[in-house]
Amino acid sequence: MIEIGAHVDLSHPPDRVWLALTDRELLGRWFAEADMVEGVPDRLLLHTAGLPGFDADVEVEVTERRVPELLLLRCDEAGRLTELTCAVTATKQGSRLIVREVPTHGSWSEEQHEPREQQLRQALTVRLPAILDWLAFQQVDLRRGVAGMTTELPVLGASGRAPARGRRRAAVAGLAAVVLVAGLVAWLTLPGEQEHSAAPTSTPTPTSPSMAGAAPTGQPKVTSSPRPSRSVTPTTARPSRTPAATPSRTPTAAVPPPPSPLVARYDTGSSRLFGYTGEVVVDNPGPAPVEQWVVVVTLAVGSSVDDVEGADWRQDGQAITFSGLAVPAGGSRTIRFDVRDSRPKAREPQGCTVGGNPCAGL
Repeated sequence: MIEIGAHVDLSHPPDRVWLALTDRELLGRWFAEADMVEGVPDRLLLHTAGLPGFDADVEVEVTERRVPELLLLRCDEAGRLTELTCAVTATKQGSRLIVREVPTHGSWSEEQHEPREQQLRQALTVRLPAILDWLAFQQVDLRRGVAGMTTELPVLGASGRAPARGRRRAAVAGLAAVVLVAGLVAWLTLPGEQEHSAAPTSTPTPTSPSMAGAAPTGQPKVTSSPRPSRSVTPTTARPSRTPAATPSRTPTAAVPPPPSPLVARYDTGSSRLFGYTGEVVVDNPGPAPVEQWVVVVTLAVGSSVDDVEGADWRQDGQAITFSGLAVPAGGSRTIRFDVRDSRPKAREPQGCTVGGNPCAGL
């Protein structure tokens, strides 16, 4: 039995994803236009004829609905019957949508399966995130208030009105208090810093009797600097030869580590506004398991990782270092991570290595 499946991690709450799945207008924007079947509740006609992998329009009937977690559909495409499951689960950064279609009567041909699955993946990873981002911006009030721009972006409620002005004024007052406190701290610390920085310039005055080169009026100055300078030079020259000879031979005796038997490939699972989801698959083609391994992904400037699955990780600047459980012989490990970027169009990683060897896909 051939089935079709795809999943995508979205930076939106489950309620918003559910709306995009069940609203006919939104569904037509990211997947296919839909019409109600007259006289039959919970039944739609999806205009999929002409899409890659589809032979005709699909008649869809809802058989189970658990808002906002599960949507179970029975599909009829010119006599071919399938069961379509849409599962939405909450994550730290939003939600994950898993779509799975299984034939119950008839099946797809090999020529239909691949383009049909590609069509589904493109809809989930490209068009759906764009629609969700657009929908999120419709729910944010970006208008100026009476007192000018505020420090928050109030979310519109069901009535379409923004929150009361009291919150805006409180935010402006709080910002003003922070500015005043910062100015007071700078004023208090500034004189101390000036006196501290000016102290060394005031010490070498010619009238000070404590200076080494100063002498009372009428008496010659006595300088004793040449004599100690000769005694210091030979003492510092002798010990400098001893430590330099021994450590210099140590690095030449180090044995380089054996090359890593692992290979890896990188793929961008989904791209969206202000970020994307990356995936690294580590394969072990060797005959023995690899207990220790390290994958390093170098992000673009301004990017950061928020959520990681499948490995332990740490971020040092642009470099993200992943490590985890042993990779069995002939097996693999999959690492998925969510990348945030302040730019509207986030840039993909600049590099990826496993055991120092470059990953495929970049």
